[in-house]
Formats: sequence, C-alpha cells, structure tokens
Amino acid sequence: MQILPKISSSSTSLLHFRSSLLLSKSLRPRFYFHSNNPFSSYPIQPHLHRSFFSSLMDSTTATVDLVTNNFKNQSLENDDSNSKHLLKLEDLNWDHSFVRELPADPRTDIIPREVVHACYTKVLPSVEVENPELVVWSESVAELLELDPKEFERPDFPLLFSGASPLAGAVPYAQNYGGHQFGTWAGQLGDGRAITLGEVLNSKSERWELQLKGAGKTPYSRFADGLAVLRSSIREFLCSEAMHSLGIPTTRALCLVMTGKDVTRDMFYDGNPKDEPGAIVCRVAQSFLRFGSYQLHASRGKEDLEIVRTLADYTIRHHFPHLENMSKSESISFSTGEEDDSAVDLTSNKYAAWAVEVAEQTASTIARWQGVGFTHGVMNTDNMSVLGLTIDYGPFGFLDAFDPSYTPNTTDLPGRRYRFANQPDIGLWNVAQFASTLSTAELLNDKEKNYAMERYGIKFMDDYQAIMTKKLGLSKYNKQMIGDLLKNMAVDKVDYTNFFRLLSNIKADPTIPDNQLLIPLKAALLDIGKERKEAWTSWVKSYIQELSTSGLSDEERKASMNSVNPKYILRNYLCQSAIDAAEQGYFGEVRRVLKVMQHPFDEQPGMEKYARLPPAWAYRPGVGMLSCSS
Repeated sequence: MQILPKISSSSTSLLHFRSSLLLSKSLRPRFYFHSNNPFSSYPIQPHLHRSFFSSLMDSTTATVDLVTNNFKNQSLENDDSNSKHLLKLEDLNWDHSFVRELPADPRTDIIPREVVHACYTKVLPSVEVENPELVVWSESVAELLELDPKEFERPDFPLLFSGASPLAGAVPYAQNYGGHQFGTWAGQLGDGRAITLGEVLNSKSERWELQLKGAGKTPYSRFADGLAVLRSSIREFLCSEAMHSLGIPTTRALCLVMTGKDVTRDMFYDGNPKDEPGAIVCRVAQSFLRFGSYQLHASRGKEDLEIVRTLADYTIRHHFPHLENMSKSESISFSTGEEDDSAVDLTSNKYAAWAVEVAEQTASTIARWQGVGFTHGVMNTDNMSVLGLTIDYGPFGFLDAFDPSYTPNTTDLPGRRYRFANQPDIGLWNVAQFASTLSTAELLNDKEKNYAMERYGIKFMDDYQAIMTKKLGLSKYNKQMIGDLLKNMAVDKVDYTNFFRLLSNIKADPTIPDNQLLIPLKAALLDIGKERKEAWTSWVKSYIQELSTSGLSDEERKASMNSVNPKYILRNYLCQSAIDAAEQGYFGEVRRVLKVMQHPFDEQPGMEKYARLPPAWAYRPGVGMLSCSS
C-alpha cells in the first residue's frame, strides 16, 4: 500500500491543509491509498506547487487557537536539589533491554552483508587509536547518567570512550534499519559507523542509550570504513548540546575523544582526499530507534512482519508505557467525517495511539526547528527518530540571511528537497511512510493511518503559529503580519536570529516619527535603499499598532520575546573556528563555544562576538556546506 496525499494546485502545503481543516466541522481524511510497493519512490514531491513558507507569505488570514505551553524549554536534567550518589563508570546500571527482547543476528562478524530477521548485530568497536585524548565533555549529560565528573579525569577514559578498551557492563551492538533516502527506498542501511554500548538506568529509572559514533566497521558499513573525523564530530557534539539548550528535542552528546589516528576523507568529492584527525562522539538518547527501524522489516515481506509488531511492542513498553493500558476516553476518539460519520476510539488500538503520538512529536520538533531557523539537511526516514528527537547531525545549518530555499547539504543542491522551507512537508511525507509501515504490518487500519497524518498537520500548524506569535510578542496570531515580515526578510536577506532579537527593542508607541521607526532594527537592516526602507517602515507601523492592543508593557514583552528568540546560535563559522583550533591541538575554543551555546537566550557579557554576523571567510567552500557522508 502506497500512501499518496490528495494533491491539487491550490492545496499542497501544510498551510492549505490546515486551513481546509478549519473550514470543516469534522476531521476529514485527505489521503488516498493506491495498490503499489509501499517502499517505492514517492512519485509526487510535497512541494510540487507551493512550499509552506511561500503560502504563508501571501495567503489569506485564518484564525487559529494558540497552543503555547508546548514551547517552554523542557530540561532533561535532574532538578532534584537533594544531592545524589555520583557513580564511577564501573557502577553504571546497565540494562540491555534491546538485545534481551529483540531478535539478534546469529553472526557477529563485520563483513558487509544483508542481515535478515534481526534488529541488531553484536559487534565490538574496532577503531585504532594512538594516545587518544579527551577533547570536551558535557556536564549536563553526565548529570543525566549521575556520573561523577572526576571520571572524566581518568587516564583510561579516552581509551574507554574511543572503544579501544571495553567498558565494564557494556554489550555493544549495531542496529539494523532501512530508509528512504531523498525520496527513494534504499533498502538496508543500519549503523555503519555507530556502535551502541547499551542502556543505562539512572536512579529515576530513566533509560539512556550510550552510542559511539566512529568506532569502526559493522556489517552495515557497506564500502565505508566506519570511522569519523574531528570536523564532523565537533559539529555533532556542539549542535546536540546547543539544540537541547534551545529547548528542542534532540539526542545528546556525553563526550568527544580524538583517536590520535588520521582518517582519509574527500571532503568536496573532487578527487583530492586528505588525511584528517579521527574522532569519536559518545551520543546519548532514550533510544536511537528510527522510522527506518520498522520500515526495513515491513519491506521484507510476510516473514518479517511479525518483527514490526515485536519492535512496536518493545517501543511502546519502554518509551510509551502510558499507552499499554488505556481506559476508554472521549478525549482521544475522533470522527472520520465520512458518510457513515463513524468514530474510532484510539484506546481500542495502542498502535494507532502510538502512531498519533509519533506524528505529533515529529510535528512539534520540526515546528521548533522552523522557529530558530534550523535546517537538518538530510531528512531521510532513517534519520527520523521515533521519539521525535533531532537525530544524526550531518550537513545541518542555522539560517544566517533568511532564505527559505537554504540547504546546508551539497548532495541536496540539485533539487533542494530538504531545504528550510520544505521541512514541514517532508516531515508529513516521512510520517506517511511510517504509518504505511504499520499498516503493512496490519497494526493500523486506513482510518487510523489517515488520522495520524491529519494530527501531524494540525499539531505542526498549532505549534508553529504559537512559536511565531511569541517570537513577535503578539497577543494573538496574525498571519498577514507574519507573512509580510518573512517576505521582507527574504527580499533583504535579513539575518534571522539577530533580527528577532532586535525586534524586542521596538516600543509600542504609535507616536514615534516615521524616520525613527527603524532605528532599533538598524543593525539587521543593512544596505537597504529608499524603497525597501519604506516597505519596512510600513510594516513596523502596523506591527506597533498590533502591539498597542496587547496590554503588555514594553519591558514585559521584551523579556517574553527574548526568552524564545536566542541571541546565540551555532552558526557554521563558529563551528569552523572551533574545528580549526582543535585540529591545531587547542581545544579551548570548542569548550568555549559549548559554554556559550548552553545559555543561548542570555546576554552573556563579554561573549558578544559569538552573536556576530558571519565574517567574509565564512562563505568559502566547506564552511557552510557539507555532504551527507561528511
């Protein structure tokens, strides 16, 4: 069964999708199902006619109830004021539910091959090291694991977290999964350079998987070496922690170790490979399960469909336990809007309730990406977390000059499938593939599958509109005003982060003379001519008029806006500066950037240079654009 959204020339973006829902009295499924290979290439691009942001800029105003409480920073850190017993590495409480409860590959060799009827392969790290060195570690992630900070001073720590020495209690394995890459089913992919050490339970019974990225070959490495370089490892480490501090669901990073051995990489794919320092990041997450973890087994026919159910049961049991024993509730039933006006109660099918939660968590995360100008760069289904986490930091980037077509991925340049403006639609497409997988395994029926996708669209629009409303300090969503703003920002290539931070300096005073209205935004509106000044003046006047109805003082509004508009984001040039220094043996800049990014909404006196626009050198090849395999 191939899921195809019903697409017309006037209704292709999530904006139109959401507006059509508002006009109906009940939720009407807008997806049709055609008999076909469920994992073949999707024949219609979700951005065929109009992207989400182009529609937002010029479509008519719609009234939407705001949902604001989803966007407060949700710290995963332990906030218990009582002191806890800190652990040594040997005292970590390992559980290993993944290897205990799911089917294993009977082989343990690392020969590249198809691994069938199995969710993982037990495999040991094989990376070579030479005087490995700890570059940086995250204190807040150590707190999640209740790990004593003194453990990072151990002489053997770099050996343990490079994989060169075994970590007591670990049972290493590589996960087996597939996925759609750039819209085309790619078959088996799997952890080609990541090896999970196992799961640690802390005193609150929170489950955290520890994974080494770059620790050597696995059966899923294909023609690759299973290693990682310092350049990409620093980017992943810093962005994992920066995204968490921005309040965005993400995998985390415990530490980064240099191996002391070089790795050969052709960064620009121009036939000029060079040696780069090797490195390994220890990634941490509640789970590294992806959409592709379920897709692979559903693609292999009837014999492996039971594995989809087993894996779904495992995921619900450990990560969505509230869905195991639900009581019947009107609050999670829905009307299909079809002629028989039938209703489905999600409590009758835990898999349907789970699919809806996955869809909504995915939508919420992507809405938060859009709010801070983050572009993932490679939203393949194997890079989509089933927990709604931002996962697999490869060619990512934050917007500098506002450009809806921006992509940080050189591989994506021809079609820009994963460009910034297209991320909401790609999220929907990916959720459709995930729902199709569960349907193929007979865990969902068509109505439940439809509803999961409907909920994605509703959740994304509610969350995105709430984010943008708060970013502008408005009392209610004003689609026309926000659309006009984004259009102006795109025309003048305005810096996305700095503009919204400066916007909080606007006073809600309609008597301010026209020639003074743009003074608070002067640092963001650079080199604009008379015509553009008039356009911006007109917008600011309407904005001030809207603010004057909010009832908030300028000081209250500024504090509220600055709590959601970061001053500091992980710009590509900041990453590159830290990488250049680290490659010369100086790790202080990596640690300094980490410290700044852990407090993105604070002013941080003395650190203002980390909020500056990119310098001219930042636009040289290799700084802002990376390939999928970098």
